[in-house]
Amino acid sequence: MADNLQQQGGTWHVRLAIPADVQKAFGGRKVLSKSLETRQRSEAMNLRLPYLAQWKAQIADARAQVNALKENWRPELAARSAALDKLVDTRLLAAAKRVPTIRTHTPDDLDEAKRKLFELISAQYLDAFEWEGRGVKGLVELLDADNAQDPAESYVEAVQQAAALTREYSSRINAFVLGLTPSEASEASIILKDPTSYKPRSPITKPRLAAFRAAREGLKISDKNVDQQESKLQKLSAFLGDNGKPLDFDVVAAWLDSLTVSAKTKAQYINAGTTFWKWAMKYDAQWREDFKGAANPFENHDLAARKAREKFDSQRKDFSLAELAKLHSAAINGGNSKLADLILLGTYTGARIEELCQLRAEDVIEVDGVQSFDIADSKTFAGIRVVPVHPALTSVVQRLMADSQDGYLVPSNSKNKYGIRSDLHSKAFGRLKKSLGFGKDHVFHSIRMTAITQLVRADVSGPLIAELVGHETGTVTFDTYSQGASAAQKLVAISKIPELPAVPTT
Repeated sequence: MADNLQQQGGTWHVRLAIPADVQKAFGGRKVLSKSLETRQRSEAMNLRLPYLAQWKAQIADARAQVNALKENWRPELAARSAALDKLVDTRLLAAAKRVPTIRTHTPDDLDEAKRKLFELISAQYLDAFEWEGRGVKGLVELLDADNAQDPAESYVEAVQQAAALTREYSSRINAFVLGLTPSEASEASIILKDPTSYKPRSPITKPRLAAFRAAREGLKISDKNVDQQESKLQKLSAFLGDNGKPLDFDVVAAWLDSLTVSAKTKAQYINAGTTFWKWAMKYDAQWREDFKGAANPFENHDLAARKAREKFDSQRKDFSLAELAKLHSAAINGGNSKLADLILLGTYTGARIEELCQLRAEDVIEVDGVQSFDIADSKTFAGIRVVPVHPALTSVVQRLMADSQDGYLVPSNSKNKYGIRSDLHSKAFGRLKKSLGFGKDHVFHSIRMTAITQLVRADVSGPLIAELVGHETGTVTFDTYSQGASAAQKLVAISKIPELPAVPTT
């Protein structure tokens, strides 16, 4: 019955087996069936489709509800048990305050008490019989054992016995309704007996993070960015789980306070949380239900603002031309010709290190007779650009093109999982500049700052500098309407970056 059709008495029926995990939602039925009221198989093939689509949607909804119940049963049981504890405490307190009184009961009073007790016990047994008919085991036996006990000697003892019966009774019913495993059923029993034994789990679960990741990847967000956000969310999830705390503003604030990172990094954590929250509120039905009416807990956090002087002192600094010459010479003397070439390429283009490492021999093109780099792989839209080859780079570029073994101008053995070819070169530059006494405020990106500074000091216009280094100007005129400078104009501008001075010999 691969096509879900079955002929009965000459008439075709559409049938679909109900998966075992959702049969309870369909009243215990194992198969859905519907007469198509036709004897023609070809007609039945078309008529069956709407029914199959509807049934499969119902099965999917039922499975989602079952999964939601499975995921949320612990906090729900803990909440119920806590409510029962509160009720028991109230009644015990009332019992403790009761003043013993001596009352004379008439035969009618005793008969009425017996009648009410009989009705209560009868109702309990009827309920137990009904549940056992559905498949719950041991409820009648549980009531028998409770009723076989000696009468409570005090009102306090009676309240305690009733509470104990309610917990065990509920435990067995919940284990059945939720389809709990034996170990889960045992856990449920413990939670019902002691709600404080349950430590709330983080709502930022592995399945949710996997779904969030898939959604981000579907938007073509870079793997590195996705990994970084997922890592931050995993840390938050661990904090929630370890501390048994709910996801709210106060807890997020406490989490941020626990992080020994800069305010800038904390802002990145907040951004990851906000991005996840907005996605979950839009695409996760259970999340919307759980956090219905809740404010975004990642909003309105006050992070320590750095003073202007602190910002100034911590920003990256550019290299002087003499310092770049010293770095270039040190790279050659250290036997790292690849890094030496990258330093020159960065100096005379102002390009980012990864842009340079992604350049291929075929990206060296001619535009109106001007040899240029076609930078087609950049982190921003404005970064996609054409930059003329500086006269000081002509021989270097010809050598790199001739020596290329894999098509790239700059060789790289980097095994970076994100495909970042500059990874090893960037680390090598870090070691080199440190050996020459440069600190954290000087990085390879500082060479880009040097190039821009030299262009500014050579009176190159701001829009043309932005076009050469791949920045937006922030104006509609230049960013939207202008088609940019000519190749000849850009060559004149880039050529104004001075050649590196000779390094004095010692």
